[in-house]
Amino acid sequence: MSQDLVGQRIKTIRRQRGLSQAQLAHPELSDSYVSLIESGKRTPTPAVLDLLARKLDCSLSYLVNGVTAEQMQELELELGYARIALENGEVSEARRRYADLVADNNVAGLLTVRIDAEFGLARAMEAGGDLDSAIATLNGLRASAGDGMSPERHIAVAIALSRCYRERGDFAAAVQICEQILMGPVRPAWTDDLVELGATLLAAYDLRGDLLRAQQFCAELIAAADLLGSPRATVAACWNGALLAEVVGRKEEALTLATRALAVHAEIGDQHNLARVRLAYTWLRLRLRPEEAEDCRAALLHSQRELAESSASVADQARCELELAHVELALGNFSRAIHHAVAAHDLVSSATNGLGADAQLLLAAAYAMADRRVEARTAIDAAKRWLEQVTPARRAAQGWRTVAEVLGKLNDGPGSVAAYQRALTSVGL
Repeated sequence: MSQDLVGQRIKTIRRQRGLSQAQLAHPELSDSYVSLIESGKRTPTPAVLDLLARKLDCSLSYLVNGVTAEQMQELELELGYARIALENGEVSEARRRYADLVADNNVAGLLTVRIDAEFGLARAMEAGGDLDSAIATLNGLRASAGDGMSPERHIAVAIALSRCYRERGDFAAAVQICEQILMGPVRPAWTDDLVELGATLLAAYDLRGDLLRAQQFCAELIAAADLLGSPRATVAACWNGALLAEVVGRKEEALTLATRALAVHAEIGDQHNLARVRLAYTWLRLRLRPEEAEDCRAALLHSQRELAESSASVADQARCELELAHVELALGNFSRAIHHAVAAHDLVSSATNGLGADAQLLLAAAYAMADRRVEARTAIDAAKRWLEQVTPARRAAQGWRTVAEVLGKLNDGPGSVAAYQRALTSVGL
């Protein structure tokens, strides 16, 4: 609540009612006290605000927030609709609703609602692949809201901002955002929110190639999660620790940590996120134990059903189809792999950064293995167009390397070499 705005509203309504300060104050308050409230030099208690609202014949909600109770309810409903749209993968609809809220004059004086709307807008921008706009919105929110944000929201904004920088390939900024909070002169006591921020920092260290620092910090993060003993902290630390262990070649440790994260998440009861974690776990398992491809396929089909029955986004459903295509390729079932890759392609759009390239790359690989060279070449050309838009740089490099491998199978030596050069260029080599 801004005291200056409350005082201005009291003055405005008092004058509209034709009352002097003394008339408004009498007999419960002094006119000097009313003057101090109107000038923003005194903060009225809830009881005084309620008294003034009754004497001014206006709602307490309008006096405090500048909107009526009915308007406040409408704004909260709009926030709810925007949140549901984002959770359901309706990114454009979510962005439109959040943008309308940010532009609503009634929201200007409602700090909490404005913060929720701007943060939601940034998340919708990120989900749509508009990383520059998301970063600008998040930085603007940090600058304008300042101390008006709760500590939890400060951390949530930092996590989102670091993630956006990471996806854009600016790993130095992704690290800096997190370290400003976690590595300051006074280390904060660990909380669930800070462990999730730490997991975000761990991912940034990994992508920056700072694997030694990442391994040292990972041990600290898992120890903090164990000390807290909460499901949120355990899942965040163990899952990101598993991904790091996979990168440095510690396969058994990776699977142990991932299994623990999945088991703990199952206790939380969030079916949508559980399906996503199970999908990610199967991704890791397939890469570390390709001999278990049959079991991975069964797990993925289970995840596919769970995602279809939840509010999963189209991006999550596309990832599941892509993993099913990977499994079928590993099992030598090229026609099934093509079927799932086409299904993934049909789900993605220009808003789902990277997934379109992944779908076309899988299609190209499946067509090449099935000796369907014309279709493989068409899919490779489409993948190249997608890769021009892909961030971060390391992900683009992996895509170009896949292009090179498929072109090699198609006996296109020059094209393969050119694709390898693009992979090196993507990571600055």
